[in-house]
Amino acid sequence: MKFQVGDKVLLVHSKEEGEVVEIINKQMVKVNVDGVEFPVYIDLLEFPYFKRFSEKKPEIKKPKQYIDDVKKEKANAKYKVGEGVWLSFLPVFDKDVFDEDIVDYFKLYLVNQTEDHFVFDYALLLNTTIDFELQNEIAPLQDFYLHDVSLEKFNDNPRFDFEFSLKVPDRKRTEYFETVFKPKAKQIFQKIEELLKKQEASFSYHLFEQYPDRQKEEKMSMDKLTKAGFKVYAADKFQHHLEPARTVIDLHIEKLTDDWKGLSNFEKLTMQLKAFEKYYDLALQHHQPMLIVVHGVGTGKLRDEIHDVLRLKKEVKSFVNQFHPSFGYGATEIYFQY
Repeated sequence: MKFQVGDKVLLVHSKEEGEVVEIINKQMVKVNVDGVEFPVYIDLLEFPYFKRFSEKKPEIKKPKQYIDDVKKEKANAKYKVGEGVWLSFLPVFDKDVFDEDIVDYFKLYLVNQTEDHFVFDYALLLNTTIDFELQNEIAPLQDFYLHDVSLEKFNDNPRFDFEFSLKVPDRKRTEYFETVFKPKAKQIFQKIEELLKKQEASFSYHLFEQYPDRQKEEKMSMDKLTKAGFKVYAADKFQHHLEPARTVIDLHIEKLTDDWKGLSNFEKLTMQLKAFEKYYDLALQHHQPMLIVVHGVGTGKLRDEIHDVLRLKKEVKSFVNQFHPSFGYGATEIYFQY
């Protein structure tokens, strides 16, 4: 869902500002404008921040300028970052009729302030759909231009996904490292305000400080486990002792517990995600080709959380949330690769 309760919104047609007070369904929310509440389709709403920063003021006549009177363009300073790897946003401004700066788009740079040479995979997702992908490498103490991103796209729940690995593998360090940056539109517009006040050229977000070391695998004594009361099985008979897997799991809260009425939304979501992880792992251990997760429609929060997890799983070949004769749009089909 693009909007949440409490979000400030702008009605596209009337240009009135209001506040979301209730999520009705995937297509509609209830909005309060000056004390009056009414339902609105989300396609007819947008965040007010974009309007404030991008809308040009009414055109007025300006006196003619001659070539000697034109101001020279300011030289942009280099973006400021510290140690580690950073994602830097270099805004490109346009001028309105009052000669004031408004943001047109951003140039995105990956900045490597470490001694490591990285290979990386990068993707920009908008509302869970891939908008841009790139595979390349970045040398130590260098920056790399990724692409341009228009200001409008920050109203579409952008998500910046990175996977890093070392150009020259090191046994002592992890094989790959993943990091995700999910900015809110309000967060970006606040950065623009700060940037204009400080007269700086760019702003940056820290992706990580140091490429991590490989986790050491602890060897455990089987005798100690047996004495502690654990059952120890031979590896070739492991599957015989697993809990049975399911090809369809229903995550509706009433299916998971009888005492769900007193739970908060956070507690319900936590319980649903734990159940998903349990049966997802069992599906892998039983080498199932696919798994159907029934999450319902609702506000889409549980679906979105599950989809975020699936995008990071190497064993997921594909997943799709499409109309199903048994579940409508309330289920996601997951297909595995081994």
